[in-house]
Amino acid sequence: MPKKLSNALTPLTIKNAKAGRHVDGGGLQLLVKQSGARSWVYRYTIKGRSRDIGLGPAAHDGRDGISLAHARDEAAALRLKVRAGIDPLAERQIEASLAAAAAQAANVAQITFKDVAMAYIAMNEDSWRNAKHRQQWKNTLQTYAYPVIGDMPVAEVETRHVLQIIEPIWKEVPETASRVRGRIEKILDSAKARGLRTGANPALWRGHVALILPKPIQLSRGHHRALPFKDMPAFFRKLRVVQSVGAQALEWTILTAARSGETIGARWSEIDIAEAVWTVPKERMKAGKEHVVPLTPRAIEIIEGLRALGSDYLFPNRKGDKLSGMAMAMILRRMDIDATVHGFRSSFRDWAAESTSYANEVAEMALAHTIQSKTERSYRRGDLLEKRRLLMNDWAEFCAGDDIT
Repeated sequence: MPKKLSNALTPLTIKNAKAGRHVDGGGLQLLVKQSGARSWVYRYTIKGRSRDIGLGPAAHDGRDGISLAHARDEAAALRLKVRAGIDPLAERQIEASLAAAAAQAANVAQITFKDVAMAYIAMNEDSWRNAKHRQQWKNTLQTYAYPVIGDMPVAEVETRHVLQIIEPIWKEVPETASRVRGRIEKILDSAKARGLRTGANPALWRGHVALILPKPIQLSRGHHRALPFKDMPAFFRKLRVVQSVGAQALEWTILTAARSGETIGARWSEIDIAEAVWTVPKERMKAGKEHVVPLTPRAIEIIEGLRALGSDYLFPNRKGDKLSGMAMAMILRRMDIDATVHGFRSSFRDWAAESTSYANEVAEMALAHTIQSKTERSYRRGDLLEKRRLLMNDWAEFCAGDDIT
């Protein structure tokens, strides 16, 4: 029987070793390549199979690496594992897999709901029926979903977050709420398909959200509760007592006949104080067209008082970001007003029709409605800005109680 080698190598033999394998003993070997590169290898046998596991580069001739003594210590530790029935190479592979999984999990944790939503929209918008539908997808998520979960890792979105978005508007704007829920559901399904989520979809209607919220058929669909316009002066007196950004945003929304999402997303860059106009970009308009809104003196006064908050948004929350989609609705709820924010557009339209002599197309354009008839569409050659300015000034005076006839 050949004698087993033990500590056969020396620093000198390592330095002078030629290409090939050089055995030190106990499974430790020095591997020398044709290039002269040297590394340590531990060879062992487990379950009748010989395997090699690399230990790293060998130190030699003043070069950094693992010394002979250190390599022998490493080999000794591995021999103990093999004797215990542990395969060092398989163990290393498992550790590498766990490390890769941890790195993958860290990457997933950085992917937000908004990231997935934007990717989903980009992948699907070409198949959607029209530009208006595409714009509504973006606007509703921007207004309702992103303030709550936009910056949240998509893997962490739970039912409570979905309800935080949906519950406050389920009765106020049921059709919009239902669509927002459906859009969140699709985005979360997309995230799961990409391996970014696991488990059930927290926005799923059947058998989940349906057990918490009333059925849509029980809700008043297509109509928004509106305050009778004759009650507006009294309402305004109460509203101006409320000291909050949400209350000021609500007053501004009423004075401009805007939609709540248009107000919440309004930025200072959209405002021209000198010309007293607010230009809402098409990306935030329901019809997907830019809308110029004349600003009344009171509307300008409201936002000038908020400029010192230093936000890019006209109506920021405490962190400087835009308000929650439900901030104005909560003001109405606390005031015990049986109306929706959107319903004030109906109050304005009823007032314009019943109490003024302004042409129909002027009021419709103030609401950014699409004008259907050929005669009315001809007015699109101009935006009737000055006529709309007079209309909105009269509306502001009426709401303030300066003109209640």
